[in-house]
Parts: sequence; structure tokens; C-alpha cells
Amino acid sequence: MEFIYEKKVGELVAEDYRAAAVFQKYGIDFCCKGNISVDAACTLQNLMTEDVMRELKILFASEKNQPVDYQSWNATILSDFIEETHHRYVREKTPVILSHLDKLCQKHGGRHPELLEINKLFNASATELALHMQKEEQILFPRIRQIATVTSGTDPNHLFTRGMLNAPIKMMMHEHDQEGERFKKIELLTDHYQAPADACNTFKVTFALLQEFENDLHLHIHLENNILFPKAAQMEKELMN
Repeated sequence: MEFIYEKKVGELVAEDYRAAAVFQKYGIDFCCKGNISVDAACTLQNLMTEDVMRELKILFASEKNQPVDYQSWNATILSDFIEETHHRYVREKTPVILSHLDKLCQKHGGRHPELLEINKLFNASATELALHMQKEEQILFPRIRQIATVTSGTDPNHLFTRGMLNAPIKMMMHEHDQEGERFKKIELLTDHYQAPADACNTFKVTFALLQEFENDLHLHIHLENNILFPKAAQMEKELMN
């Protein structure tokens, strides 16, 4: 892999998802705001670019724990994977976390008023993500699969409308940004998911689940913003030409 400071954060993570751990360590957003260079991202965080690049070089030089090569997957496989893995995860974990947060607010909301705000934010996220995934499953992903059948020659006679992906992709990316900002607030309110000294087991479990949920959401958004959507846009461009 060629290391250049001008390479975009999202591109590096798309090539090797292990880079996400380095960017997370330094507070660099690789999913929603991954469309800037490593150098620019470091400047925004007041970091030395050389320090971040040194860790990335060491990471990429290691052969251990090789990542899944999502970049090699076609758009149809990626769409299916996102639905079956990440959409399913959100639907399974959301009610569990909501239930835990409700209990925490009832029992500990007086001593920890931040729980009330966390609960409010996660409820909003649960509502918005449900609608977001529905739009992807009913509108955007089917369109991506339709274009894939045309470009692959599977169904060359399928009707194709110019610009059918542009608007929904822009909308999905905007909604990704909103969720990214929401979870930044949750992370700050939870002190980076560190349960307080007087926390009960439910407290600890809930914060652990919230952190896991955010980590999954980061990968979920990364796969769409940095891999699936560019692949789909490229297919559409080829057809238009």
C-alpha cells in the first residue's frame, strides 16, 4: 500500500478496515467525515500527521488478523451483507438497549441526569435508523441491484433511469452524518462509555452495549459511504456513458 498524506481517510479504511482502530484512537471520523485526507484530518484534531502515519505503517506491515476485503465485493453482495448483518444487528439490539436505558433512568436518573439525555438521544436514533434502513431496503438497495443486473449483462434489457441513485445516496449520507453527530454526543455524555464508580451491572452492560452499537454503526456507515455508494455511482456513470 502506498502511504501518502493526501490519501483520504475513508479510502485507507476501505483498503484495510484495521485502519479504523488507529483513527478511532485519535478521534478521527473515518465513516461520516472520511472524505478528507489523513493530513487534513490530523490538522483538524491538532495531531502530528507523522505520528498517525507511523502507526498506520506498522499496522499495514503486520500480516496478523487480515481484514475482510470488502472492496473486492460487488455492489449486490455488499447490499445483501449490509442488510443481513448490520440492519439485522440494529433491529436486534435497539429494543434491548432501550429497555436497559429506561430501567437506568428510573433507578439512577436522579443521581445521573445525563442518563435522561442519553436515553432521549438513543430513542431518536432508534426511530431515525428504523426509517433510514427502510428507505435503503425499499428504495436505494433495489435500485443498486437493478443497475448491477444491467452492467453485469444478467438483464441488459432492464429499464434504467438516469440519476436514479444520486438523490437517495445524498439523502442516506446526510442521515449518516446526523447519526454520527448523535453518537458523538452519546459518547461524551457516557464519558467514552466509562460507567461511573457507583454503577450497577445493568449500568455497565448498557454502556458496553452502546459502545458496541456505535462501533457496528461506524462499520455500517463506512461500508456504505466509502465502498458501496462509490461502486454504485461508478456503475451508474458507466451506464450513462
